[in-house]
Amino acid sequence: MRIKGKKMLFLSLVTVLVLSLLSACGSNNAGQKVNNESNSSTDGTKATAKEEVQELSLFIDASWYPVNEWKGPIAEKITEKTGVKLKVTVAADDKQLPLMISSGDLPDLIFTHSQIDRLSDSKLSYPWNELIEQYAPNFVIDDTRIAIHTMDDGNFYTVRNSFATKEEMAEHKFAIGSDGNPGIALREDILNELGNPSLNSVDDFANVLGMVKEKYPDMIPLTMDKDWFEQYFLQQFGVEALLDGWYERDGVIDYAIKQPEMLDFFKFMNELYRNGYILAENYAYTNDQIDDEYAIGGKAFAHSHTVSVADSDNKKIKNNGDSYSFKMLPSALSKDAKIVSTGLGFSGTFITKNNKNPEASIKFIEYLASVEGKKLTMFGIEGEHWTWNEEGYPNLNYDPSDGDFVNSNGIKWWYLYNDGVMEGLQGYVPGTQKTQALLERKEITIYKPEIGLIQTQPDSEEKTIKTKIDEMIKNEKVKIYLASSEEEAIANYESMLKTAEQIGMQQLVDWANETYQNKKDLFK
Repeated sequence: MRIKGKKMLFLSLVTVLVLSLLSACGSNNAGQKVNNESNSSTDGTKATAKEEVQELSLFIDASWYPVNEWKGPIAEKITEKTGVKLKVTVAADDKQLPLMISSGDLPDLIFTHSQIDRLSDSKLSYPWNELIEQYAPNFVIDDTRIAIHTMDDGNFYTVRNSFATKEEMAEHKFAIGSDGNPGIALREDILNELGNPSLNSVDDFANVLGMVKEKYPDMIPLTMDKDWFEQYFLQQFGVEALLDGWYERDGVIDYAIKQPEMLDFFKFMNELYRNGYILAENYAYTNDQIDDEYAIGGKAFAHSHTVSVADSDNKKIKNNGDSYSFKMLPSALSKDAKIVSTGLGFSGTFITKNNKNPEASIKFIEYLASVEGKKLTMFGIEGEHWTWNEEGYPNLNYDPSDGDFVNSNGIKWWYLYNDGVMEGLQGYVPGTQKTQALLERKEITIYKPEIGLIQTQPDSEEKTIKTKIDEMIKNEKVKIYLASSEEEAIANYESMLKTAEQIGMQQLVDWANETYQNKKDLFK
C-alpha cells in the first residue's frame, strides 16, 4: 500500500508540473502557481479541474437528518478542495445500520452515533491511526481525542464531532454550544392574556399549563418532539445524566436511574400527564413533525424541542402569515437546575473495509478536520455566508434558525469531522432567543468528560448487559409517565429498578467504577 501511495504521489506531482508549464506558456508568467482551486481564465470563465472526482458512498445513521444529497455550495466547495463527492443514503430507521453490519453490506463511509462501539472493529473498519500513518502523515489529532476513541486493540477508528474540552470552551467565550440542547418555547400572546404569571420553578410551569388547559380547553398545553421528552426536565431536577447514562457522587459512579432526584422527575412527568397537559399519544409518535405541526398550527401552547425551537417556530409561523409567536422558557427554571456535560461528542465517521479508496477517504476527513474545513462546514463560504468578527466569532449573513436556507446550502450538516468550539461559535448570534438560552445554559454547566470514558466494548458482557437494561428502560419508562396515579408511578419506577438489578446492573456498575478509576486521570 505504501508503494501504491508513492506512485500516486509521483503521478500527482507530474500532473502539477505539466499544468504549471501549460499555464506558464499561456500567461507568460513562469512563476505562476497552480493549486487545487479553479482558476479564472482570461474571458472570466472558470477552468475545470483536470483530475477526476472520486465518488464515495456515505450512509448517515439518522433518520431525521435534514439533508440527503451532496449538493449546494458547501458540498461543491468541499469537492473542489478534496476531489471527493458523496453519494448519500440516510437511514430509514434505527434498525437499518445494524442489519447492514450483520450482512456485511457496508458503504465506503458511515456516519453514526449509535453504532460507534460496534464499528470500532478492525474486521469492519480501517483504523484511522494506520491510514494517517500511511497516507496523511501531516494529519494531527490531539492526544485527548485519540485517547478518548482508542479501543482495547490500541486503534482508534473515528473521532466524534461536537466535542470540546472544558479548557477549549473556556478559551472561546462565544462558543456557547449547539442546537443539540433542550429547550421549551411558550406562546407569548397567551402568556400575556393570562397576565404573565410567574415562571420561576417547575411548579410554576405546571401551574401555567393548568391555566392554559382551563382557559383554552381545545389547546394542547405541552407538545414534545419524540426525541426530546425528558432532557429539559431532567436538568431542572438536577439529574446529572440521561436515563441510560452514568452519574458521579463523591468519586463513585452509579447508573442514572438510581440517582435520588430521578424519582421526583418521574413523579413530575406523570403529574403532567394525569392533569391532561400532555397527550398519551405523544409518547408513541414515530414522526418528528407532529409536534411541529401542533405548535406552528396554533394548537399547542408549549413546545419542547431544542434551544432553537422558539426562533425556528416563529420563522415558520411568519412564513405562514400568522402573527402569534413563541418565547423560550429560561434554561434554568429551577434553583436545582444543573447541567453536567459528560459527552465525548455526537457522531463519528467510519471508513469501512468495503471502502474503495481509503487514501482519498482519510485525506477527505483530514481536510474537514482543518481549521479551514471546519469553518467551511459549519459557517459556510467566507465572504459570502460569513465574515470574521474581530471579537472572536463569525458574523453570519443568514439566520442559522432558517432551516430551509441552511439545509439547501448544505451548511453545518457535512460536519463529518468538526468540534464543539466551531459548533458553539455558530450558535452565537446576538439578539436571538437561541443564543440567550445557550448563554444561560453555559452559566450552569459543569464539565465531567471523564464520565464519558465509561464506554462498553463491542461484543463484551458489559455491552450485552447495558443494551438489555437500556432497552428495558426505554419500554418501562412510558409506564411510569402514563401511570394512572402517583402510587402506580412510584411502583412502576421501583419495578424498573428491580428489573435492572435482575439483568445485572450491579455487575455493570462495578465494571463502570473500575473503568472510571483507570481512565479519569486523562482529563487532569
